[in-house]
Amino acid sequence: MTYCVGLLLHKGLVMVGDTRTNAGVDNIATFRKLQIFEVPGERVIAIATAGNLAVTQAVVNHMLEGLPGTDGEIQTLYTVPSMFEMAQFAGRAVRTVRERDAEALAQDGNGFDCALLVAGQIGERRLRLFMVYRAGNFLESTEDTPFLQIGEHKYGKPIIDRSVTFHTPLEEALKIALISMDSTIRSNLAVGMPLDAMVLPRDALACTVNVRITESDPYFGHVRDSWSNALREAHLSIPNPPYGY
Repeated sequence: MTYCVGLLLHKGLVMVGDTRTNAGVDNIATFRKLQIFEVPGERVIAIATAGNLAVTQAVVNHMLEGLPGTDGEIQTLYTVPSMFEMAQFAGRAVRTVRERDAEALAQDGNGFDCALLVAGQIGERRLRLFMVYRAGNFLESTEDTPFLQIGEHKYGKPIIDRSVTFHTPLEEALKIALISMDSTIRSNLAVGMPLDAMVLPRDALACTVNVRITESDPYFGHVRDSWSNALREAHLSIPNPPYGY
């Protein structure tokens, strides 16, 4: 499985994803789940994936190789003109793979499992973040809910729920996303290092952060230790229950 989170904020976009893929406890590998497709000054598209790795790779490859548009012309993620149409395009790619593979997967005892975060900005159009479901439909992040998650999100969601608003600064949002990721890694063996992270300021049309974070990364180690210590100090500072023992 995996865990990926996207935060669409007043100042821009933050996305973080892990890289662990496992087909059983003795078959663990590393695959990039957060991919950035960048034409500086023209478009930046970020795609994070969760679910069956073969399915999600096929979906992304269809978006790269191209699918026929409504006018019959081949579209790719480099030619789709708006982010709303990009979400529709991703949904078509999901349905294309579903039509081809879902029956065979079912016969083999596996369901069709696929979820995507599709985000970015094209030209002067606005920065947007979408979640695309396995049926090919999608929803969009809003100011009221400025983040979306896919994969094993339940351990990291409470941290973001309590800490992130639409006006959270980008550097603070990246820190919170990394804390959310560390909490998930500690509680779920299906999520693991290394991590991929990106920051895209609004209207910049070029990433200011596009980095892989490994176990030896000093800042992530500091985040991990500081968060553990802060939690320990917080619960110790709360009075014990007055209910008798």
